[in-house]
Amino acid sequence: AMAGEGSTFRLRCSLLGHGQDVRGLTRGLFPEGGFVSVSRDRTARLWAPDGLNRGFTEMHCMSGHSNFVSCVCIIPPSDLYPRGLIATGGNDHNICIFTVDNPAPLYVLKGHKNTVCSLSSGKFGTLLSGSWDTTAKVWLNDRCMMTLQGHTAAIWAVKILPEQGLMLTGSADKTIKLWKAGRCERTFTGHEDCVRGLAILSEMEFLSCANDASVRRWQISGECLQVYYGHTNYIYSISVFPRCKDFVTTGEDRSLRIWKQGECAQTIRLPAQSIWCCCVLDNGDIVVGASDGIIRVFTESLERTASAEEIQAFENELAQASIDPKTGDLGDINADDLPGREHLKDPGTRDGQTRLIKDNGKVEAYQWSVSEGRWIKIGDVVGSSGATQQTSGKVLFEGKEYDYVFTIDVNENGPSYKLPYNITDDPWLTAYNFLQKNDLNPMFLDQVAKFIMDNTKGQTLLSTSSQFSDPFTGAGRYVPGSSSGSSTIPGADPFTGAGRYVPGSASNAVTPVGGVDPFTGMGAYQSAAAKVENIYFPKKDAVTFDQANPTQILGKLKELNSSAAEEHKLTEDDLIILEKLLSATCNTSAETPTAQQLQTLWRAVNWPEDIVFPALDILRLSVRHPTVNENFCSEKEHVQFIILLLKFLNPKGKQANQLLALRALCNCFVSHAGQKLMMEQRDEIMTQAIETKSGNNKNIHIALATLTLNYAVCLHKVNNVEGKAQCLSVISTVMEVVQDLEAIFRLLVALGTLISDDTNAVQLAKSLGVDSQIKKYASVSEPAKVKECCRFVLSLL
Repeated sequence: AMAGEGSTFRLRCSLLGHGQDVRGLTRGLFPEGGFVSVSRDRTARLWAPDGLNRGFTEMHCMSGHSNFVSCVCIIPPSDLYPRGLIATGGNDHNICIFTVDNPAPLYVLKGHKNTVCSLSSGKFGTLLSGSWDTTAKVWLNDRCMMTLQGHTAAIWAVKILPEQGLMLTGSADKTIKLWKAGRCERTFTGHEDCVRGLAILSEMEFLSCANDASVRRWQISGECLQVYYGHTNYIYSISVFPRCKDFVTTGEDRSLRIWKQGECAQTIRLPAQSIWCCCVLDNGDIVVGASDGIIRVFTESLERTASAEEIQAFENELAQASIDPKTGDLGDINADDLPGREHLKDPGTRDGQTRLIKDNGKVEAYQWSVSEGRWIKIGDVVGSSGATQQTSGKVLFEGKEYDYVFTIDVNENGPSYKLPYNITDDPWLTAYNFLQKNDLNPMFLDQVAKFIMDNTKGQTLLSTSSQFSDPFTGAGRYVPGSSSGSSTIPGADPFTGAGRYVPGSASNAVTPVGGVDPFTGMGAYQSAAAKVENIYFPKKDAVTFDQANPTQILGKLKELNSSAAEEHKLTEDDLIILEKLLSATCNTSAETPTAQQLQTLWRAVNWPEDIVFPALDILRLSVRHPTVNENFCSEKEHVQFIILLLKFLNPKGKQANQLLALRALCNCFVSHAGQKLMMEQRDEIMTQAIETKSGNNKNIHIALATLTLNYAVCLHKVNNVEGKAQCLSVISTVMEVVQDLEAIFRLLVALGTLISDDTNAVQLAKSLGVDSQIKKYASVSEPAKVKECCRFVLSLL
């Protein structure tokens, strides 16, 4: 039974099984009332409640990682796996997926370049992972669909929100980001240190916890509604109670804290330094995992509470724990000023209050329990003779906290160097990195390592913690620098793509399907026929922009040329050359464009941006010709070509240039060289192109939709999962802002083409919430093609 208001959590049971720190916990779906734990001992374990007493039984132990396992989540049931699946992430950079009844993984997801430290599952089989490689990845079944790039340090926490397509990531760069359809929509700032955990309260609100020892409640819209203080050290995990806004947190201050109505209602101390993780079961019981490898369950229910003997054993274990004053969990301690045992006669003022006393020269720590009206001993304070370290007990160096910062003099008269060190670090590795960083002779390696060991003698981690060096612990926490080598493209957005030019040719690229092409204004549909047959998608050929008025273009070019600065001016001969190029590429003459003509065009398209547009228009028309396409998109030329067009896509630049650059990119798709180039540069082109959505210019929107459609046509032919994911993300993002129905129509055709004959793409589109985005277009009366195409797309979703 659920307990009443104001009741207290007490120990239900302690579970032994893991050999090292328990790093992650999640409530299970099967067996009911159970949970899954993962540990540094490289295993995951499934626990089921045992009916007879108050404990849990280990159902089975799963192995698949070659290093520590750091996080776990449950993937909801599907037709194929009616009991759901278990996903675990590890320091071996992998994610293992298990069924509930097999100790070996069903499959392994590879792709991250560093530890996977957070996982969250969504609808339709989607999984979100966060890693120290500074990226988050979205997986569908066994494929990576998209990579979320934007954080500059490790992503410690990820959550998929209830509203489709929305995701949250929390990072060591102190920020939280909200992603919609794979694009960063908003960054939440406020935490003063690494964000370590996230929990969802509702569609509109979520909680975060951080190394700054605070919990924050946020609105999705960006506003921080409340900050909760209570912990005295890093907070590692946060979990919400079912059907209410109360929550529980655990951290590096040896405690688990229960928060009700925004207040810390109860503090439970544990005989371990790092309380890594917690989860809340359906019945409201709390499971916590700690650095001593023991899982403990706490309950408000009297019938599930442990026996008096077990509770006494737990209290004895707690009383014997030795607390290191350097962690600052108990504030500044000066042993000489502490009162004696008589101080415990005075009752405490609030639950969880701590009091230190001195007894026979020993310092002991006690905590007040309101429900029992007594002081409970929570440990002996060791080595506290007059320690006066700041409350954090750590030394700061370059904005990060360390156990020690040594000053090293390499030679008498040279400069001295600072060497930061944590007890959890490997002295040899630290020495090696120190010599590398300061460009010092590697001969000093032994000497520096020995210096570190001599000066930290006897200072191993607290007895409860493991001896391995752990980049994860509060002490030497991992705060990676800015993003690792993975994203070389400046500002690259995982979603959009190449921004490069692929010139096209053959003006007859649009061969009408069945005599009717939804793109041209011609050939109105007979609605009767349309009901029967989907003539819209999958589209097989690229759509180009062919309309041209050579006389007008040349007139404008001459007019602007006369006022151009001397270094840009074209000669009369140059203008004649460009006129010939135009007639060659607009099919008014049978001549083939020459190298000289293309060189002249290249000079013209490099004009200043306020006068370049007629030259860009000539480029847009010419690139449809096979010779021109081959020239600009070939191996030698294409880099400059793409750089040029991407430059014009800058949303701050002139709209005419944005429009013509987008149209030129669309026309590149007409021949093989252009298609190849567009596909190679997809990521960068799409990333840049999507930025043009902000201008609210209907022609730009139609060109952007057409570019997306041409990518969909190419992607339909080759099964490139990340490409399709990027394209779907662009469609979803552009749909939000576009008003023009022609642009909407082209986006619908692109969407239909992408998801035709591909169940993975259908699932991904659903998980991004695209179906709910397009529903409204099913009732558009004019033009009829929008409604008809939309209905065909919805029938696939």
